[in-house]
Amino acid sequence: MSKAQIWIILAAGGSFLALASAYAFQYLGGLAPCHLCWLQRYPHFAALGIGAVALVLRVPVLARLLALAGAASALTTAALGAYHTGVERHWWPGPTTCTSGSIANISAKDLLAQIQAAPVVKCDQVAWQMLGLSMASWNMLFSLVLVALWVKAAQKT
Repeated sequence: MSKAQIWIILAAGGSFLALASAYAFQYLGGLAPCHLCWLQRYPHFAALGIGAVALVLRVPVLARLLALAGAASALTTAALGAYHTGVERHWWPGPTTCTSGSIANISAKDLLAQIQAAPVVKCDQVAWQMLGLSMASWNMLFSLVLVALWVKAAQKT
């Protein structure tokens, strides 16, 4: 096994670990994901696929491009985690699918409709944290490590 393949396994394995953790929190811990939580999972799935293809195709040029695509995927989920962290800390507003809008100048009927259409899990509320960091923040930090692993894999091809 080449050094590049080892780095690819570490990087893709990190995405697997992130997804396994997210699903464990969801199904074992009872913490339903919000809209932004779901969005952070998709790049990890992409990284898993990229890693699998990179391990099967043993063409160095393709492996390097795939490793860079894996780095871009990890950077995407890190950026989503940073954005979600800002929403949780109320540094900026989240998407309207995540948070309730203003109730100023809304009739009772429209307010009731807004409440009934509101998502169960809000993106601006921290469901779990460790050392003062939410899951979104941990995803951001962990994903930045994965970016470095993917870049190392690209360098070794």
